[in-house]
Amino acid sequence: MEDDVQRAVVAYLRKKGFRQAELALMEEQNKNPSSSSSPSIDPDVGRHILSFSESQNVPAKYQEGYGNLRSWAHGSLDLYKHELLNVLYPVFIHCYMDLVAKDHTQEARSFFNKFREDHEIMHLRDLQKLEGVLSPSHLEEEYAHSLRQSKMNIRICQYSYELLLEYLQRTKSITILGIINEHINFRVYSGQPGSKSDDVENEILFGNNQDAALQINQKEVRWGLLEDTLEERLEKAVLDSEKPEVESKEGDLEETKKKLVEGGKQGGSVKKLKKDKPVGATGKNVRSETNTVSMAPRVKPELTLPVMPMDVEKSILEDLRNRVQLNSLVLPSVSFYTFLNTHNGLNCSSISHDGSLVAGGFSDSSLKVWDMSKIGQANVQGEHESATKENVMGSDEGKRPYTLFQGHAGPVYSATFSPLGDFILSSSSDSTIRLWSTKLNANLVCYKGHNYPVWDVQFSPVGHYFASASHDRTARIWSMDRIQPLRILAGHLSDVDCVQWHTNCNYIATGSSDKTVRLWDVQSGECVRIFIGHRSMILSLAMSPDGRFMASGDEDGAIMMWDISSGRRVQPLMGHSGCVWTLAFSCEGSLLVSGSADCTVKLWDVTASAKVAKTEENGKAGNSSRLRLLKTLPTKSTPVYNLRFSRRNLLFASGAFIK
Repeated sequence: MEDDVQRAVVAYLRKKGFRQAELALMEEQNKNPSSSSSPSIDPDVGRHILSFSESQNVPAKYQEGYGNLRSWAHGSLDLYKHELLNVLYPVFIHCYMDLVAKDHTQEARSFFNKFREDHEIMHLRDLQKLEGVLSPSHLEEEYAHSLRQSKMNIRICQYSYELLLEYLQRTKSITILGIINEHINFRVYSGQPGSKSDDVENEILFGNNQDAALQINQKEVRWGLLEDTLEERLEKAVLDSEKPEVESKEGDLEETKKKLVEGGKQGGSVKKLKKDKPVGATGKNVRSETNTVSMAPRVKPELTLPVMPMDVEKSILEDLRNRVQLNSLVLPSVSFYTFLNTHNGLNCSSISHDGSLVAGGFSDSSLKVWDMSKIGQANVQGEHESATKENVMGSDEGKRPYTLFQGHAGPVYSATFSPLGDFILSSSSDSTIRLWSTKLNANLVCYKGHNYPVWDVQFSPVGHYFASASHDRTARIWSMDRIQPLRILAGHLSDVDCVQWHTNCNYIATGSSDKTVRLWDVQSGECVRIFIGHRSMILSLAMSPDGRFMASGDEDGAIMMWDISSGRRVQPLMGHSGCVWTLAFSCEGSLLVSGSADCTVKLWDVTASAKVAKTEENGKAGNSSRLRLLKTLPTKSTPVYNLRFSRRNLLFASGAFIK
């Protein structure tokens, strides 16, 4: 009997991870060599420990243990409070799931409802999912199972960590100590704790296996641009045409120098010659220092690319020749399209590459497209340093200044124009995607594959291919000529809310409600990157023109910059107070623009982040400061739904006016 008690106690301690306790027992055994091979424990003490372990099954132990920890954390010093409060959320949800696992359903519900208000601000969506876990069988479902099997990473300073250990030892909270030991991974650092605003930089990972994520991020990603692009051809043509001019200018300079020197010998004054300054507002004769596109490596396409018509190629080349080179000193002009009387019904908007067409998806299942060449421009405003034009659109059925597309059986959640503007895709809650012709004003194809609402759809940079994101936790890759998807990308633990193509079309990025961004290989369908750091659902994605960096925006207003090659976060961009619904890079990659529900457009300097990434890549300490905010452009009470740069670097934006 005594041996059974000893084995049970050791098994219990080992199960809870108390290695220090086991070592203490082994040391006690070494002090008494006459004891048996198994750790010797006084029978009375063993029975007391076992009875205590059984007593913790009583729901009151969870309520009491969590309540005491909560009171202690809220009563701690303000300097350490915000770090200690981070411990409460994982303890709360695992206390709840332990009660459910032990079939104390009513007590679990009472515990959940009593303490849920503490966590609703930061974890409302997770709590809504967890609220549906009501029986032990529900714990085997994907979301709850992943929470039970994974650890939460919490960054905490050394002194806060010691305070927590001292509290647990003093109160002998075996229940809470077991949960913390099993489900929390502390990342202890030396020095004073960071400010409360820096908590966003703590990598809190729930429902994901971090070791698997690290392993996936070791895979090679070829992030460069496609070979033989129009930009590359134009650059070569410009360099070839400039060579003779440079040689002739150098010859003229030598002759002028000789003449001036001869004149100086005859008593004239010699003036210093000034070199011709490159005139480059339009960038025709100058190569911008901030343009990283030309320095990106070249890769081969994994998809069969469509052939571009000659007239389209000429038009694009003309746009590239007249492109404005933007930087921190030269900001873009903005043309803002405002929807009137549509705020409650407008779900999404999209703008064609040249701004000539604007689409809106509505809750009444309709898709409307405005031709801006037929709509007068009103209220040209010059209130910002960057010229801003405002185009106003309404939904007056009498005049009908738009083309109406009808076919969906539910609200339209996303719309996107093809690169040439001749097609538009729309996705809906009816789980379908529809392809429309802007020339024929007709529906061409209805793509069925998803089982639930489709939140987002995006054309590839070359057209023909497109990707979709759905409530069914998958993203899918399609081609216009096939009604079935080419690839199904599965791996997210919750809704896939947004999707974005990589610049070279070989990869697709997906943002999810599970707070992660994943990068997928188009050819194999495998996940090659998992980006972890957001604290709420991801709503928007954007790829830099050179293909190395990616930006993601979430529901809390945070924007993250990621280095695709290494899988690491470069810098967080903090400034928005509402959801970040849209992101866009300028054509040369020097600026990032974000649009938010807080009715502002913000311009960020991306050049600094590239320098930080390079210094970290070389093993040097980078600048830890956040990305520099260049300018904030407020709207007239209009949340920003969509942003897009034209090929000439004019920024288009759209949103629905709120009365």
